Amino acid sequence: MKVSENVKIINENIHRACERSGRTAEDVTMVAVTKYVTIERAEEAVEAGLFHLGENRDEGLISKWEVLQDKPQWHFIGSLQSRKVKNIIDKVSYIHSLDRLSLANEIHKRADKPVSCFVQVNVSGEGSKHGISPEEVKEFIGNLKEFFNIKVVGLMTMAPHTEDEPFLRSCFRQLKTIQEEIASLNLPYAPCTELSMGMSNDYMIAIEEGATFIRIGTALVGND
Repeated sequence: MKVSENVKIINENIHRACERSGRTAEDVTMVAVTKYVTIERAEEAVEAGLFHLGENRDEGLISKWEVLQDKPQWHFIGSLQSRKVKNIIDKVSYIHSLDRLSLANEIHKRADKPVSCFVQVNVSGEGSKHGISPEEVKEFIGNLKEFFNIKVVGLMTMAPHTEDEPFLRSCFRQLKTIQEEIASLNLPYAPCTELSMGMSNDYMIAIEEGATFIRIGTALVGND
């Protein structure tokens, strides 16, 4: 299916989810996750009006950036090794996977201007997932104060791949609660107004629970 057709379907779903939760679709930014697709498919996504593309490896981001340059805004959505920061820092608008001080230090050191970052939180507690624990979020963000090239725009989580809707909702709701707690601190370097959560299988639930950025791969651009 063409990306433009998928965009139409997902936009309709976003509107429905927003209506159910008393929100507007303008509150939600769709990030097209292009990590499994060709450069040509990524170009098709941009032509379909998708201006936010997400990659989880520096090689993939760089190869697509060399073709598309700054047509879209680039999101780094995967676990980021400190030694790879220098490869992507001047190309990305958002990093969704800040989860340790050593990475924060490298981003701060390499960036020419403040970078919008999401702190990754492992809400589900799964050992296979990256991110800090919910209990660590406040202290971790407090420790970022000296890194003036980092702006904590929000929190990110990856929910379990499950059909258990109540459990998914509880994960998303917990992240929303933490986000509101951080936002209420009114930290200049950490406004924390955004929530990056929800993927192809659960984005409508995530929106209903407060997501402002959703990361859609398979349902939007496919996987090959």
